Parts: sequence; C-alpha cells; structure tokens
Amino acid sequence: MQQIIDKVQVNIPFTMLFDSYLDLFIENKINPEIGIDAVALDRFSFSDFSNIAALLHKHSRTITLHAPFDDMSPGSPDPAIRDVTRKRFEQTLQLVPLFKPKTVVCHANYEKKRYSYFRNLWIEKSLDMWSWLGACLNEEGAQLMLENVFEDSPDDIQILFERLEAHNVGFCLDIGHQAAFSRTSLIEWMDALEPYLKQLHLHDNFCEDDDHMGLGQGKIDLIEFLKHIKVIKKDQPIITLEPHSEKYFWPSIDYLEKFWPW
Repeated sequence: MQQIIDKVQVNIPFTMLFDSYLDLFIENKINPEIGIDAVALDRFSFSDFSNIAALLHKHSRTITLHAPFDDMSPGSPDPAIRDVTRKRFEQTLQLVPLFKPKTVVCHANYEKKRYSYFRNLWIEKSLDMWSWLGACLNEEGAQLMLENVFEDSPDDIQILFERLEAHNVGFCLDIGHQAAFSRTSLIEWMDALEPYLKQLHLHDNFCEDDDHMGLGQGKIDLIEFLKHIKVIKKDQPIITLEPHSEKYFWPSIDYLEKFWPW
C-alpha cells in the first residue's frame, strides 16, 4: 500500500489540513495536493502557511497546489472580474516559494453556454492571464496545469495549450469532471490532448454529478482508462486522488494496488 501512496498526490483543502488532517498526512506519508481557496487566503497568516510548508518539507512530502477556482473567471470580458481573479492568483503565487510545488493546478473555466458568443475574446483574455501566471510559476520551478471542468470537448481548450507551449503549461485531465459534464469520450480527451497531458485527477462518480467517490465505486470505466493511459503515456504523469471523504481514500489506494499501470 505504501508503494502506491508514495506515487500519488491526495487533494486536501489547506483549511482541512491545518485544522484536522496534518497528522494523518504526516503519519501515513501522504503527498498532498493542497487546495488554496479564498477562505484560506483570508483566514490564515503567512506564518500559518509557512509553518505547514516547513513541516511537510521536514517529512519529505512532495507537494502540488490547487489554486482558487470558485467564481474565478480568467477569460471574463469584464476587467474588474479579471482583476479579482488575478488578485487571488497573486496571493497564491506568494505561497509558491514556501511550498515549492511541482505543479499548480487551475481550472481552464470555459463554459460554452456562458462564453461561446464571445469565444475569441475569452481566448484572448485567458491567454493573457495564463501566460503571466505560467511564466511566474516557471521562475519558481513550478509548472502551471489547466484542468477541465464543464468543457464539452477538448476542442474547447486545446487552443490554450497550443499557444502556451512557451510557458510549459500542461493539461490536468480530471476524469470525474469528464464523466459528469463532457459530451466527448474519455479516450478522445486523452488522445486529443496527449502532448500536453502531464497530470491526472482521479475520482469516480455515476456519470451524472461530480460525486468525488473512491475509485471503483462509480460507473467510470477505469480499467479501460488505465489501459489506455499506459499506452499513450509511457512515463507516469503526476497523479492526484480526489476523494472528498476519508472513507473514499483507502479504497482508492486498494484499487490502484490492483490496477496500477506503470
């Protein structure tokens, strides 16, 4: 079991890590993907973040970060909305030298129902934001990852990766979001964005809602997914487990022990 735990990240909001779960992560040698949200940014001091980062580094934990995403709109046509979005990213950037994450995950945040009628403007403003953030992260030795959420297909965001290659921006494929919200198959997502596919968010659901269940507890065809990922990615991408309850974490580790593709 520990062999698998060593190979993956596990999502945990910073507030939960600080209040309840730090000992569990340390004692079980779990590598965190720490969620930084507006609540954490407004509640905690710089020294609070610094102390947690120092403890994780002391115990040799690999760290990734997930930047704020609630109500964030990097491609908004409204400059005031983009200013708020950038402010939250700037606050997150201040934490990067502390945590020294391998990656920082952000939501690409394209929704066809909201943005299709001014798609070119959305692309332009998104590229401005991600170019700036990707360059800042590169300077700190980290890599920006853009994650799918409500996108219908890889066509919705492929142009971002094509135009951000200079900033080493990668794709984080969230298979739970794809199952719940996309109209395009998981295999098509993988094949279309394979050159940029550097990170995976793994959780399960019944292909209707974003349930964040343990692997093997829903209806996602994980066997087919794991077979295909091994074919197209000879080297392991960064893998983050995203169970939204501790009861879903251990079954996910058990599942990966049986079907680990690398």
